Amino acid sequence: MKTWNFGIIGAGLIADFHARAINDIPNAKLIGCCDKITDKAKQLAQKYQITAFENYDEMLKSDEIDIVTIATPSGLHAEPAIAAAKAGKHVLCEKPLDITLERIDSMIEAHEKSGTYLGGIFPYRFNDYVVPLRKAIDAGRFGTINYTGVYVPWWRTDEYYKDSWHGTWDIDGGGALMNQSIHMVDMICDLLAPVESVQAFTATLGHKMEAEDTAAAVLRFKSGTLGIIYGTTASFPGQFRRFEITGTKGTVINVENTITTWQFADKRPEDKEILTKYGKIEGGGGVADPAAITHENHARNFNAFLKALDEKKKFKIDGLEARKAVELILAIYQSAKEQRIVRLS
Repeated sequence: MKTWNFGIIGAGLIADFHARAINDIPNAKLIGCCDKITDKAKQLAQKYQITAFENYDEMLKSDEIDIVTIATPSGLHAEPAIAAAKAGKHVLCEKPLDITLERIDSMIEAHEKSGTYLGGIFPYRFNDYVVPLRKAIDAGRFGTINYTGVYVPWWRTDEYYKDSWHGTWDIDGGGALMNQSIHMVDMICDLLAPVESVQAFTATLGHKMEAEDTAAAVLRFKSGTLGIIYGTTASFPGQFRRFEITGTKGTVINVENTITTWQFADKRPEDKEILTKYGKIEGGGGVADPAAITHENHARNFNAFLKALDEKKKFKIDGLEARKAVELILAIYQSAKEQRIVRLS
């Protein structure tokens, strides 16, 4: 089995998640890291006994490195991702791929041209409970799905927004939706039919920041399903995220990593087993502290990327797939700004 060598671009909080994830994978090896703040790169390098490169240009010159992960602030993803493609390196990029569709499309184009893989990081897709939920949807057990809702009532302190980029439009690309709630927005994009149109409101109610700390949107899907997205970082002390799907023949409610409701008109023997297996809430999931999130699903995300490379198959969260959540969030922002219904492409 080939060992894939990694470099990490960016050495902040999320880079440590990347490093731990890489170290958990048998056929992966962390080689180096870089950051425009040299001391951060040196600290991460010392912790994991790797090389601290001066910048990503120097890292991309290394013949040793096969894959780079991008862990820089959201609006600083495109440039290193495109440079990596030109250097023949595969890329795994933190959410969002970037904060504009134009930049994301440039990233996709660069990797298509070079023949390298571009993958997104959406760890929620790798939660265990998603497997039976996806099977139930694919099997039509919900009948006609008439509603889905995601709720992310999280909390962030004022201190969180005092750094140089969180909650800014030019680097973070938004607030509670683009940064925190994007994981649950991606779940909608992954599991359900494409969204046709949105009508939304956003507000900044609990913090001094440029972008929104609270957002609410009503969705209409191309299938006819209706839905709601609610995301905030102004809900003290922070509550578990919630995802629900209901239809003419079934309802499932997921709270954090737990299935709290699993009811279908066509009862099956495995239903009781599913409720037993996924009926316990585990962890706080970063409701108030981003460092509280575990790295385990990052490792699953990374491992799936390596499997796609090994098998020379399409990665299920490729650039086009990771783009969907950004497109939906940008439509929500546009609707809130222009106070009208916005239709997606």
